[in-house]
Amino acid sequence: KQWYQRRVAITAGNLVYFYPSDAVSACRAVELAANYKYMTFIRTSRPATTVIYANDEVFEIGKAKIVKTSAEDKVLVIGAGITLDSAMKAHSSLLEKGTSVRVMDPFTIKPLDKEAVLKHAKECGGRVITVEDHYAEGGIGEAVAGVLSNADFITKHKILAVREIPRSGPSAVLLDMFGISANKVVDAVLDMVE
Repeated sequence: KQWYQRRVAITAGNLVYFYPSDAVSACRAVELAANYKYMTFIRTSRPATTVIYANDEVFEIGKAKIVKTSAEDKVLVIGAGITLDSAMKAHSSLLEKGTSVRVMDPFTIKPLDKEAVLKHAKECGGRVITVEDHYAEGGIGEAVAGVLSNADFITKHKILAVREIPRSGPSAVLLDMFGISANKVVDAVLDMVE
């Protein structure tokens, strides 16, 4: 059912699909959705996430945020909701290992910020990892893969997503079990750059 709902949402004409990553972006998503002429969908995460944005941060439909960046970034990691939190933690762990990654918060999955995906993927050598707390079908990974398929440079893309029937349990345990925890992002990055 969840997969079907998301697939229908992605294919609906003027629909905007918000995927906020903290309390501030969730508040802005509600505000933007309330003022949008057409249908909207807001997906939020169950567990509490770290507030990463200032209260006065400006958000726009179809515009991603780069939350971690440097000139030495080897991989673009894209996550939303609880998996942006995983990406941020992986960023810190990877820095300790001498590997820098760029972290992107898409804010909206539809429309996806195609220009930002291509620009930052190219700057990271075409290496992209998407991480999401959902099935791979109809999600961030598929949307990003569609964008990367039109790139004028060689890309390598790994999708970290839920691959089996979800179950209930503590968030940290489930994130690791389904391969979308910070540790799993670190593993995927190190595997990609070796």
